[in-house]
Amino acid sequence: MNSIKLEIPSLTENIRIIESFIDNAKDKYNINDDIYGNIMIAVTESVNNAIKHGNALQNNKNVTISLNLEQDIITFTVQDQGPGFDFQNLPDPTAPENIDKPGGRGIFLMKHLADEVKFRDHGRLVELRFYVNK
Repeated sequence: MNSIKLEIPSLTENIRIIESFIDNAKDKYNINDDIYGNIMIAVTESVNNAIKHGNALQNNKNVTISLNLEQDIITFTVQDQGPGFDFQNLPDPTAPENIDKPGGRGIFLMKHLADEVKFRDHGRLVELRFYVNK
């Protein structure tokens, strides 16, 4: 089992650190290009949500991201220090009444790009699983 963990302050400019983290994982674990794009979008979206919504852009709160590779499954875990949210009752961003709303697409994207998405700890922790050898 291979694991890497990273903790960043809640600043939107730290997304580039996450992008480098994912690039390094791609090289280290030979992640193919097909899922690399899905990982990049889903994980940066999750971290962005943790910074903006979870920790409310409070730079004294951190976002922790970890990567775990076990056999053919790579799991990214993103955790914030916010109050959590009701992940059971999210509006559908594809519904006609929500099409023009600027937000609400992040979790929708994550669920479509990752093979599995699990929320834990009242939504403060998100697990994104990708099957590397489909």
